[in-house]
Amino acid sequence: MPKTSRAALDRRPLASAEELAAYLGVPLQTVYAWRHRRQGPVAIKVGRHLRYRWVEVEAWLDGQSADQAA
Repeated sequence: MPKTSRAALDRRPLASAEELAAYLGVPLQTVYAWRHRRQGPVAIKVGRHLRYRWVEVEAWLDGQSADQAA
């Protein structure tokens, strides 16, 4: 049986850049700056729009807390 990633099993709607900014409590421009600098959660281009998988956002947040503790 093939392995299925957590992202493939997550059926929550993708988050927009605006939703991500609101969720994280940061300005929208910060989200765009992260994308430009290849920082922050992994983004997906859907047409001309940025979208984020919640599982990727959560993984990125987990990594941030681990970085801060080290």
